[in-house]
Amino acid sequence: MSQESEREARLRMVAEQIVKRGVRDEHVLAALRTVPRHRFVPAELREQAYEDRPLPIGHEQTISQPYIVAAMSEALELRGGERVLEVGCGSGYQAAVLAELAGEVVSVERVAPLAERARALLAELAYRNVEVVLADGSLGHPARAPYDAILVACGASEVPPALLDQLAPGGRLVLPVGPQGGVMRLERWRRGEAGASRTDDLMGVRFVPLLPGTATS
Repeated sequence: MSQESEREARLRMVAEQIVKRGVRDEHVLAALRTVPRHRFVPAELREQAYEDRPLPIGHEQTISQPYIVAAMSEALELRGGERVLEVGCGSGYQAAVLAELAGEVVSVERVAPLAERARALLAELAYRNVEVVLADGSLGHPARAPYDAILVACGASEVPPALLDQLAPGGRLVLPVGPQGGVMRLERWRRGEAGASRTDDLMGVRFVPLLPGTATS
């Protein structure tokens, strides 16, 4: 793929897969037009990078389909300058999109090779406002809390209490909740004066599970 054809593929992806399905936030659309998704997939899959489907990235993990990345990013309601926590860095693609939208991104990954690869690629692409942390994502990253927004890129059977605790007042948490192997619900939670509570059931989704602990290989 030439540089020009890659750009054309990104523009077509946004127009046909994202705008037509209802994503309207111009900042999110601009981010999806900017981030080179083909760089975040294995070399042998780069011709498929802009198709509307998830792709394997190794270690039983996937890069989410572009529409889901856009929809979850829009649901965070970012306006610039926020501190965002991402759980499940994977390839680093969602972290790059969030870096275009927020002031600071902390991205947690439990699989060491994926964390190392994402960290190197994000640095190569000059995303200096992203920190990739090797840790148990279900525990969040309390050292940098509170967060204005938290995005969980893996499915949980229930909302991890640690993540709710790390939301700043007014903060938003977006994550898939439901049984492993089945259709989950993408939910948005907000933290108010009385704590955090679910405010929106956004759509049905499928995600790899949120697993506790860290894996070294």
